[in-house]
Amino acid sequence: TRCDERGRTTVFDMLPEELKHLHAVGRLDMATTGLLLMTNDTKLSAYLTDPVNAILRAYVVVIKGRIMHEKLQKAAHGIWDKMEFLKPAKITLRKVSNRESHLVVELTEGKNREIRRLFKSLDHEVIQLKRIAFGCLKLEGLQPGQFRYLMPEEIEALNSHNLRNNNRIR
Repeated sequence: TRCDERGRTTVFDMLPEELKHLHAVGRLDMATTGLLLMTNDTKLSAYLTDPVNAILRAYVVVIKGRIMHEKLQKAAHGIWDKMEFLKPAKITLRKVSNRESHLVVELTEGKNREIRRLFKSLDHEVIQLKRIAFGCLKLEGLQPGQFRYLMPEEIEALNSHNLRNNNRIR
């Protein structure tokens, strides 16, 4: 959000003055970290967030407890929650112990709190959630609060995905 109703710091408070006019593509809630794309291109933003375009978003997820194979299968096939079907594009189990399980979850839609709701329905609390990729863009190398400008090849890659809408990013 641009302005928090409780006066908390937002991502826009961290931007230099010359970038405060940008808007966020998609959302991260207060308890989620990671990649957040900022742009002044509303056509690009609409393209990247429209579910019909199925732009992949990848998240590292840490949940409480050991997740069993049956629950992973259930999540992979999708579940109904509050009249919405929650189905990740892909789930990869990276590490598991009795205390917690580490996964990578890929989504193609930005449903409200989708990953948290998915695992809650499986009786697992999400204790860490970090977006590591949005389409062809990767978080690699950035620390919390840092930002960087897109490189020309990243802009070209976004354009190649966006051509069917006849839009060009500049």
